[in-house]
Amino acid sequence: MNGRAPLAEFLGTFALTFIGGLAIISDAATGGKIGLVGVALAHGLVLAIMISALGGISGGHFNPAVTLALWTAGKITMSRAAAYFLAQFGGAIAAALVLLVVTPFSFSAHAHLGTPGPAVDATFGQIVLLEVVLTFFLMTAIMGTAVDPKGPKSIAGFGIGLVLIFNIIAGGAISGASMNPARSFGPALVSGTWTQHLVYWIGPIVGAALAAQVYEKLIRRTS
Repeated sequence: MNGRAPLAEFLGTFALTFIGGLAIISDAATGGKIGLVGVALAHGLVLAIMISALGGISGGHFNPAVTLALWTAGKITMSRAAAYFLAQFGGAIAAALVLLVVTPFSFSAHAHLGTPGPAVDATFGQIVLLEVVLTFFLMTAIMGTAVDPKGPKSIAGFGIGLVLIFNIIAGGAISGASMNPARSFGPALVSGTWTQHLVYWIGPIVGAALAAQVYEKLIRRTS
């Protein structure tokens, strides 16, 4: 493996964290004028474009939960997965640092640099379960379009991006709809916002791994 694939993972995760976080910051700065749908569109569209642009180089994971799930399914080696993890978390942290520089403090502080956060009265179990289900949908789309040799790879980027959009619209107000440990960790680290942070590791990892195994063993096209 050369350095192009980890670099692609770095750039894709940077873009997702930066654009997604900036949309949340802008929503806070405008008093909610962008709204949950606008935030969802920003996340989904940037993911769709980055997968379309960089997926041919790295596979377009941009998410440690996706990388780990593909490793459990035997789709990538541990050495490649480890390189991707470093690139993904590095990209998310770098994006949060740039957000800190380019946005006024009053905006970024109020929005915690776009760190995903749960509803005030949502329980730990509710958030974890919702993140599991949302990530399961996301990973199923990845398996069916980008990973399955018989899948419609030409629509993979936009298909996966659309899943991110409807997941955030449906679950964003409850769990934050992160589905991505790196997307949560970068802004959390830089802003110091750790509210229910563990759920953004447990839920996405379990949901992605479960979806990969279900797809491989029960759904994948074999003929």
